[in-house]
Amino acid sequence: MAAIEAQKFESFREFYPFYLQEHSNPTCRRLHFIGTSLVLATIITAIATSNALWLAVTPIVGYGFAWIGHFFFEKNRPATFKYPFYSFLGDFVMYKDFLFGRIER
Repeated sequence: MAAIEAQKFESFREFYPFYLQEHSNPTCRRLHFIGTSLVLATIITAIATSNALWLAVTPIVGYGFAWIGHFFFEKNRPATFKYPFYSFLGDFVMYKDFLFGRIER
């Protein structure tokens, strides 16, 4: 596991390579992709049905799949705990990169 506490990032551009390193396990990346897809689905469903209760499920599915990937496959601590904003942004950038084949599926 990388020493998260020792690293300082001045920008997301600096952070993203670290983020990808923390997601080197293909199963972890796939679980992130599933979780982010479900996050988007719950938000769309909340809007389409005008039912805000769907938003309560959003963090559960998003973090649930991601944390399973980290704790059981990557065997590291999610960067969310130290870099919440960059990690949140990293999830969506990695999602896009995964979707367009820039990251191994």
